[in-house]
Amino acid sequence: MSVVFSDFGVTPDGRRVLRAEIANGELKAAVISYGAALAALEVPCGDVAIDVALGYDRLEDYIAGTGCLGGTPGRCANRIARGRFTLDGREYVLPANDGENHLHGGPEGFSRRVWEAEELPDGVKFSYVSPDGDQGYPGTVRAEVSYVLKGRALCILYRAVTDAPTPVNLTNHTYFNLNGAGSGSAMGHELQIFAQNYTPVLAGCIPTGEIAPVARTPMDFREMRAISSAPDMGFEQLALCGGYDHNYMIDGEAGTLRRAALLRGDRTGLVMETLTTSPAVQFYAANGLGGGPAGKGGAVYANNDAVCLETQFPPDAVNHPNFPQCVLRPGEVWTAETVYRFPAQRADAGQRPVV
Repeated sequence: MSVVFSDFGVTPDGRRVLRAEIANGELKAAVISYGAALAALEVPCGDVAIDVALGYDRLEDYIAGTGCLGGTPGRCANRIARGRFTLDGREYVLPANDGENHLHGGPEGFSRRVWEAEELPDGVKFSYVSPDGDQGYPGTVRAEVSYVLKGRALCILYRAVTDAPTPVNLTNHTYFNLNGAGSGSAMGHELQIFAQNYTPVLAGCIPTGEIAPVARTPMDFREMRAISSAPDMGFEQLALCGGYDHNYMIDGEAGTLRRAALLRGDRTGLVMETLTTSPAVQFYAANGLGGGPAGKGGAVYANNDAVCLETQFPPDAVNHPNFPQCVLRPGEVWTAETVYRFPAQRADAGQRPVV
């Protein structure tokens, strides 16, 4: 196991940003302290290693980009309708940065902050203190995100505490392409989501509050299939979000580490297994990825060139009492774990990994 730190630049306000490369002989990951972001993830594929995580070569592009590539959104990931919620009888107003809605913690959320970095025996831990009133949220939150390599798995561990009641919903926003970052469309990837139900949305991708079955709709990924195999854009849910950008309620007991999804690259055969303790996962087909800065190696990222599997609490949960709730109170510890695991490929299986 090796962890090597290097400088990755300085923010306009003079904050030094670090990059750390973590390698264990099976996987190699790079993380940066700007946004506690995953910047690269190299996975063995035959005789080569493929970087499956989209990102940028320069700090300036992470700052200029709007897609939250690899970052840790927070204090509350995903959307909050109209940027408003009521907690313990008091209404809080948050900045709107996605039309009239609040997205990923606001325009200066956790993914746009510089975190403190600390080496671990098998990875890196990032820490950030979000003061009371930060982006309109109540209470001071102390958050930690650890990236750890275990065999052919990248484990992401989250921890947060607060001194006043507040919503906390941390996730990872990596854009994955299992054919390789910058290799073009990921819509030929095959996907399986271990969920019987999803949360339908209104305009702006805000949940209606319903928890609906995926059966007999284009939202059904209970069996592995190509993402592009049934994208009926006449289906209202897909039309509202310009494609897949929906939250799925993961089967099994929240709080236990269990399968959320399987993703398979259509050209490499690489498989990524996503496991989590969180109650839900947002499947986002990168419908708005295009138009940003050039990616690693000068690659031009277009819409649908990646897949995001953001393990989380449901969007706008604080405004829907029937959803699993992510309110953290003093004396409690908010924790979550997500694992991105890459099963070994069989030499005799035509690059089809064992799953």
